[in-house]
Amino acid sequence: MARRRILTLTLVALAGFAVLIGLGTWQVERLRWKQALIAERSAAISAPPAELPRTRDGARPLEFHRVQAKGTFLHDREILVHAIERQRGAAGYLVLTPMRLADGAAVLVERGWVPTDKRDASTRSRGNPPGEAVVDGLLRVAPAEKPGGFVPANDPGRGEWFWMDLPAVTRAADVPEALTFYVEAGPAPNPGGLPIGGQANTDLPNDHLQYAMTWYSLAAALAVFYVLLLRRERAAAQKPVEPS
Repeated sequence: MARRRILTLTLVALAGFAVLIGLGTWQVERLRWKQALIAERSAAISAPPAELPRTRDGARPLEFHRVQAKGTFLHDREILVHAIERQRGAAGYLVLTPMRLADGAAVLVERGWVPTDKRDASTRSRGNPPGEAVVDGLLRVAPAEKPGGFVPANDPGRGEWFWMDLPAVTRAADVPEALTFYVEAGPAPNPGGLPIGGQANTDLPNDHLQYAMTWYSLAAALAVFYVLLLRRERAAAQKPVEPS
């Protein structure tokens, strides 16, 4: 009976130990992947400014590279996307405005954030000057699908946008011919202070080392607990049975 309990204890401990070590090793692999991604993004941001590409394939290797867009904003076609301001944590909108380039092409520019009470463009007209404009920002490739189940679905009919569905946004802005990427404006101030640029989230969280250490620590704790239980079971098995 005692041997059976020891065997069961050993099998359960080995299974749990294998799972915990596997989870820790997986987090180490994720750590290396995240470190490479952070290094790649840092290199892109610090690289010299790149020319604005004209195709999605040309844009992919340039994501998060600095670019310059020069043209005329189509302010009457702006799209607002629900967003939280990066520094203040306040609710509001990102202003997406098509820009007509000199060669006739169009590109969508995320100009920055405005508070909820400045949703109407007429309340921030100083920030929408006419004429040619130059935008320094980061090239971004929009996601191909809704980023996660917690993000609400867009409702173009009501003008409610929650994520960058670029094909749908360009159709709603009446620039279906726009380039298949967008430019996220840098922190240079706009006239009147709005929109507030520099909303790009360039920081990538990297907690995988902590997660790995947690799983490995649990594996070590399980090993200690197993040894203590094993000693107790062996001691109980070796204890002489008192005669009745």
